[in-house]
Amino acid sequence: MATATHGQILRTLIFVASALLVLAGFLHSTARAQGAPRGAAAESGFGTFVSGLWPEAQSRGVSRQLFDQIFSGMTPDMSLLKHSSKQAEFVKPVWSYLSGAVTASRISQGQDMAKRFGQVLTDVERRYGVDRYVVLAIWGMETSYGQMTGGKNVVRSLATLAYGSERRDFFRNELLIALTILQQGHIGYGQMNGSWAGAMGQTQFMPSSFMKYAVDYDGDGHKNIWTSIPDAIASTANYLAGYGWRRGETWGYEVVIPSGFDFSAHEPQTGRSFPQWAGLGVRRADGEAMPSGGEASLFLPAGARGPAFLITPNFRVIKSYNNSQAYALGVAILSDRIAGAGSLAAKWPTGDKPLTTAQAMEMQRHLNRLGLDAGKVDGKIGEQVQTAIRAFQKRRGLTPDGYATVSLLEQMRSHR
Repeated sequence: MATATHGQILRTLIFVASALLVLAGFLHSTARAQGAPRGAAAESGFGTFVSGLWPEAQSRGVSRQLFDQIFSGMTPDMSLLKHSSKQAEFVKPVWSYLSGAVTASRISQGQDMAKRFGQVLTDVERRYGVDRYVVLAIWGMETSYGQMTGGKNVVRSLATLAYGSERRDFFRNELLIALTILQQGHIGYGQMNGSWAGAMGQTQFMPSSFMKYAVDYDGDGHKNIWTSIPDAIASTANYLAGYGWRRGETWGYEVVIPSGFDFSAHEPQTGRSFPQWAGLGVRRADGEAMPSGGEASLFLPAGARGPAFLITPNFRVIKSYNNSQAYALGVAILSDRIAGAGSLAAKWPTGDKPLTTAQAMEMQRHLNRLGLDAGKVDGKIGEQVQTAIRAFQKRRGLTPDGYATVSLLEQMRSHR
């Protein structure tokens, strides 16, 4: 019986590994092809998908006539699938995001809209208890006050995404709700336009949000968030109220942290009363006194060297509109600027090199390897990752500010 040499064994292992990699690549490409067919196969499969949609649409009250009118001749817009799977090369620094969100033109237009729709805003603020300037800021952030509401037909977009994206179930439900909205006559099929992902109208509601929170403020019998500004304003306020907006409370303040402050004693999830923060030496950056009531937590979007904020539960309500810290901060700052406040007092650490998405994913893997639970490795630095970063920083005796940097990643690489 022949005995294999060490070299023969090694060559065999390399060959097997290479073959497995080729097979994995083939299976992956096959799965992708099955999940998102192209050309004639896409149209054929889409027709089958639409046919399978009818029973549930019917159960939700959609008529056969409307269903056939909408889907007759419709083809999927497969270009949308590139949007749904696209990943940015870099993790965008918060200051870069804000520079494009809180612009001089957006501030001045917001102030113009505050005057133009003052009576509506006053009534909506009284009715729902939501700060008018936050509503205006969301309108500005979402569509630049109606200038960019999106030119995609919402039904076609949702049908395509329900057919070929990785979140089929989510988009299928949104599609069925969109059909219900059309059946109820709030808008016509040709006017139901929005973003590639199906967000609609002046403040970009998904159909499910429309169904829960849209308001017929002007009393014309239609909940029209596309062309009725009063309906859109009231619907947005109703949304925020539905998510728990606290009447009469702010979103928060920019603050100044005293030197020698013990960051390790203050987790972002832990709130303290404003008087307690004042007792710790934290003061408002605008020089005004802290409120006597309410509570807030410390928010350091760019670490201890950047601007600091005390945020109330209302900040998280803003975040429910778009689950992004940068977005919520953009709305918050824009709302203050529309109301007449000045720019931030502190400077952003703009000299910090942004992480690439690959580096952010590497950081998540290191944190998970160290047992610090950074969650799914997706290249997104959210609250769970920041909590894990703070735990790592505490281990290393660093300032636990949760700020993801290239230098911190280098320390993780060497930490065992």
